[in-house]
Amino acid sequence: MVVEVPRWSNAKMEIATKDPLNPIKQDVKKGKLRYVANLFPYKGYIWNYGAIPQTWEDPGHNDKHTGCCGDNDPIDVCEIGSKVCARGEIIRVKVLGILAMIDEGETDWKVIAINVEDPDAANYNDINDVKRLKPGYLEATVDWFRRYKVPDGKPENEFAFNAEFKDKVRCRSEL
Repeated sequence: MVVEVPRWSNAKMEIATKDPLNPIKQDVKKGKLRYVANLFPYKGYIWNYGAIPQTWEDPGHNDKHTGCCGDNDPIDVCEIGSKVCARGEIIRVKVLGILAMIDEGETDWKVIAINVEDPDAANYNDINDVKRLKPGYLEATVDWFRRYKVPDGKPENEFAFNAEFKDKVRCRSEL
């Protein structure tokens, strides 16, 4: 994955897919730089957040699970390891599961993964290991994604599968 936003950061950074060489730039909306608000009890992004290069959520494809088309961006990754990564860092990750978010009517899959170099990576092999070893973390992830745009006056995000995470086998079949 390519890390766009290090854990605990607030600046909304993205791979600029339309720019030559695809730099990571701060997202701009209506001429203003975008930031995510701190949502009590969270500070910024609660994982290292980034994308899987050379992937794409197709805006012309209606996803059978969400009933919505893709968001026209690379597939997002939430890396849950212990290290706070640097913006632009490229890390190999082990996929653990997936969450199907619906953001303003668009499908926006969130892959849950851990850096293979993390000291605890061997203990994480699927989404159930996250539930067991980091109690409440997946629930916090859903809560964060549900509410992170509300301070900007937008509605809460929705989820397919009742906001349940699917395991890595389902992740492979969906992506």
